[in-house]
Amino acid sequence: MPEAREGRAGLSTVALTVVAMLAFAANSLLCRLALQQRGIDPASFGSIRLVSGALTLALIVRLRAKPAPAVRADWLAAAMLFAYVAFFSFAYLSLTAGTGALILFGAVQLTMFGAGLRAGEMFGPLAWSGFVLAVGGLVYLVSPGLAAPPPLGATLMAVAGVAWGVYSLRGRGVGDPLAATARNFVRAAPMALVLSGVLVSQAHADPAGIALAIASGAITSGLGYVIWYAALPRLSALRAATVQLSVPPIAAFGGVLFLAEAVTPRLAMASIAILGGIGLVLLGKARTVRARGS
Repeated sequence: MPEAREGRAGLSTVALTVVAMLAFAANSLLCRLALQQRGIDPASFGSIRLVSGALTLALIVRLRAKPAPAVRADWLAAAMLFAYVAFFSFAYLSLTAGTGALILFGAVQLTMFGAGLRAGEMFGPLAWSGFVLAVGGLVYLVSPGLAAPPPLGATLMAVAGVAWGVYSLRGRGVGDPLAATARNFVRAAPMALVLSGVLVSQAHADPAGIALAIASGAITSGLGYVIWYAALPRLSALRAATVQLSVPPIAAFGGVLFLAEAVTPRLAMASIAILGGIGLVLLGKARTVRARGS
């Protein structure tokens, strides 16, 4: 019987993880679809995404049996969340779903690796090789050429990735990550509304664009985080980081399937370099931890 319970728990973790990764990849698809069809402007998309995400997460936290502990407001985390959503939205005016997800994911991971190095974390030869490979892949992806993504879009998405990386670092060690995420959404939403007010002359939104923004906020962001945080306690740090390697390929495949986007040789080669490099860093870090523990 214990084995059966462990097996069910394992299957449940796999299912939750798969759904969470699909939700995270879907954020790129929903944003790109809304902007590609010109159904909404980027500022309005970001505002609706944050507001609907805040309402969804606040409702879920309120309905939980476990009360959320009182903690000090982290306005820097909220600002980084707002920056991520804003730059993400404007970047998808020109980037394809797969390219945007790859730049975002690469920038997030490199930001977190860089913070680890600055804090004195040791990288072995394998991890350093992976770090250089990932950086080289990102540089190759955005380097000038006919197949290069638009420089402005790539830069905006890289900034979004750095902001999300800083946000993730701020969330390390938080006792109740779901409640903290809900509070950060609530604090970031007014920032997005202010940006929409500043850019009100460019605002436009049709029902389809609004629906896509709500879906991104309430479902693939709000519920996506709920599902991810349900799976996270059952995953090691290495596995949690590794499964996120699946997000850019899922987004690229979704772009081909739903948005008629092409996977260029440059994107394919850069994906192998960036995701393979990140994988080597994670593997190298795991080996270092095991060596210290032995």
